[in-house]
Amino acid sequence: MAHKAQIRIPATYMRGGTSKGVFFTLSDLPSAAQVPGEARDKLLLRVIGSPDPYEKQIDGMGGATSSTSKTVILSKSDSPDHDVDYLFGQVSIDKPFVDWSGNCGNLSAAVGPYAIANVLVDPSKVPHNGIAEVRIWQVNIQKTIVAQVPMTDGQVQETGDFELDGVTFPAAEIPVAFMDPADGEGAIFPTGNVVDDLEVPGVGVLKATLINAGIPTVFVNAEALGYTGCELQEAINGDAKALAMFETIRAHGAVRMGLINHVEEAASRQHTPKVAFVGPPASYTASSGKAVHADDIDLVVRALSMGKLHHAMMGTAAVAIGAAAAIQGTLVNMAAGSVERDAVTFGHPSGSLRVGAKASLVDGRWQIDQALMSRSARVLMEGEVRIPSDTF
Repeated sequence: MAHKAQIRIPATYMRGGTSKGVFFTLSDLPSAAQVPGEARDKLLLRVIGSPDPYEKQIDGMGGATSSTSKTVILSKSDSPDHDVDYLFGQVSIDKPFVDWSGNCGNLSAAVGPYAIANVLVDPSKVPHNGIAEVRIWQVNIQKTIVAQVPMTDGQVQETGDFELDGVTFPAAEIPVAFMDPADGEGAIFPTGNVVDDLEVPGVGVLKATLINAGIPTVFVNAEALGYTGCELQEAINGDAKALAMFETIRAHGAVRMGLINHVEEAASRQHTPKVAFVGPPASYTASSGKAVHADDIDLVVRALSMGKLHHAMMGTAAVAIGAAAAIQGTLVNMAAGSVERDAVTFGHPSGSLRVGAKASLVDGRWQIDQALMSRSARVLMEGEVRIPSDTF
């Protein structure tokens, strides 16, 4: 019996923020995968090692968590206002699909460094020493991201002393600005309300802030679910009943936001919306053993991604938190003291994070001009990934 050989595809494995993913330049992909469709999805699934009924992704590059089952495809931008086009694919771990419905805020921090290193940015725009501003077109949500990438002696600076809770080692700081972060042309509040009554079978009627900023997110109060907002992963991820409840909340929130028509459709749209629960500032011990003090944060937030409590905070959800905190009357703003603010520091399972966002009311609709936070990024490995040639 003849066996097909493997094919090689140039790729870079990168950490961005508290996530990791496999990065590709569009032109390096096999021709069938250079366009959206089944071939591209099958290729990325095989690279990551999905679908895996064991939920380990042993035969691929994925790390079997929502933070590590990620892919990025980059290309030079045709837009004169942007340097690079950034397409993000969240790969399902146990199911055969790639979710293209949203952005990854954490990996956004790695896009600028990759684009510079792979000459997707005009070299004349990149200083030998200093800060290179990379303007990124986020294809999934059709929005602009601006990354400030440090350069040293003509190379992207990756090492430094910037510490990010959820990442073990320090690295160089990369400020990332998410411009007008609502998905596409959608309203920040799809229902028109800063707080809605969301009826959830088996749970009851919950107060919820349904916001579309950074990534569509359903915020509920921790107390309404019997939580404090200081929970760590094992308290939620080891509780099948709790996970089912959060998925039901997420599905009904998605319908209310107009993202899907029926709750059953949520199963094939795992990446968006996110669901998160919030509470007032409280002291707790983070997963690393670090003490988080109530006096140092404005509120606590826990968010779920791909059906599990996230180990830190998704970058896009951090944008949603910052946006909601800036608008009085939202559950996030109320948990943070119901005061007017243009930045917020929140506690998450791995520590804390500060994100800035300024809101304004224009013609009766809220808008966020930009949300800003600092992340870091680093190349972990570069070379070629291999997949069987009959994958697609």
